[in-house]
Amino acid sequence: MEGVESFGRAVLAVALAATVAVLSNRLSERTRIPAPAFFLVAAAVAADLAPRLESFPITSVQNVVTVALVVLLFHGGMNLGWRQLRPNAGAVVWIGVAGTFATAALLALAARLLGFGWQAALLLGTALAPTDPAVVFSVLGRREITGRTGVLLEGESGANDPVGIALMAALLTTTGGSVAGAAGQVALTFVEQMAVGAAVGLGGGWALKWFMQKVPLPSEGLYPLRALAGAFAVYGAATVAHGSGFLAVFTAGILLGDARAPYKREIERFHAALSSLAEIVAFALLGLSVPLATFAAEGAWGDGLILAVLLVVVARPLAMAALLWPLRLRAGERVFLAFAGLKGAVPILLGSFAVSARLAHSQRIYDVVFVVVAFSVVVQGALVPTVARWCRIPMRAGELEPWALGVRLRDRPEGVRRVVVESGSAADGCAVADLDLGEHAWVSLAIRGGGLLPVTGATRLAAGDEILLLTDPEQAPDPGGLFRK
Repeated sequence: MEGVESFGRAVLAVALAATVAVLSNRLSERTRIPAPAFFLVAAAVAADLAPRLESFPITSVQNVVTVALVVLLFHGGMNLGWRQLRPNAGAVVWIGVAGTFATAALLALAARLLGFGWQAALLLGTALAPTDPAVVFSVLGRREITGRTGVLLEGESGANDPVGIALMAALLTTTGGSVAGAAGQVALTFVEQMAVGAAVGLGGGWALKWFMQKVPLPSEGLYPLRALAGAFAVYGAATVAHGSGFLAVFTAGILLGDARAPYKREIERFHAALSSLAEIVAFALLGLSVPLATFAAEGAWGDGLILAVLLVVVARPLAMAALLWPLRLRAGERVFLAFAGLKGAVPILLGSFAVSARLAHSQRIYDVVFVVVAFSVVVQGALVPTVARWCRIPMRAGELEPWALGVRLRDRPEGVRRVVVESGSAADGCAVADLDLGEHAWVSLAIRGGGLLPVTGATRLAAGDEILLLTDPEQAPDPGGLFRK
């Protein structure tokens, strides 16, 4: 019975810690400091006060965080969706790939000036290049960035994580030799990782989409689990084929984002909840793996703060100024995109790869990465809402909607469209009776401000209204253009 009681105490401690982590989001909303900052810093302090908490092997931490990142990237891809990403796909790939290389190069140069060797400097720059969408949107809370800026920020954050991880893997697999030979080996490994990851993601995403649409299951609860199993299958297949599993998962999620499938809402809700848990687990475990006691001896505080300031003030602004120049953006949007590249779990995970590879000065690299990430999420993260307001970034306040109204159907509902009235569209300010819907389309339901809107012929629609349309799929043309600008 003593073992049962010991296990019970452990379960109680984990449950209380998880409850505190969830409630810390309320504190985050008030202080504007991202919730992941509390998980990360609190776990690091706890590990320092109770050394037994720091007993996790670094490889175990990497494995658990990798699982969490698969969940986060798959959910992020589904949230983005191909329909939203398509107009900006070229820009996202451009700043996601080129931005990672440019930021890594500038940070590597800064690290070299601080006394790191070239190998350590390149590893440090690569580890700190990727951004974290979960941290950015944790700062914004219920406010959603609308328009192209939000798509670019979220798309870049999802794209540069696989790029940074693939680049780190390429650097760690170099076998030395001449500079040109090492550079060629890194380039070849990186291209292989990206090409295989993208191919497996596209193929796996289409296969999973077909499987979700065509193969029924006996229970509603199995549908979200099938999507989750599919995501891990895509990751595993890409990794075994020597590709980027993270890019494959993100790509598959994008393809599934707009797919119509049974129990799609339930799948999305399940993955949203699971990604919140994954975020807590990832930051807490990474915090437990950081020995704060070694920071002074390794000089991590000074080096980390210098690199953090250079990253925010010099490296990312210079890289983004060059990369965003061809894009049609306002000056305020450019400034915000340059500032809002917050760091999170991926940089610390990449730093841990250097530790497990037993490279020279790997502990110093890991400690410096932690300091930079902590500065980014606490200081830079707290300033994101203020910078967004100064730059006049369009944001929409999304209130929680705890109540749902739904109807279950046995067969796929053909001819049903859910649209949102865009500002400046033909439907904006137009009475329902005056809409040019034709004889085979009807406004069935309207929602305004989170509540049902009684619909009559005299009802005037407004921007932001959610409309449910019923159409005859064989006779009615697509009426969606009336609701888009």
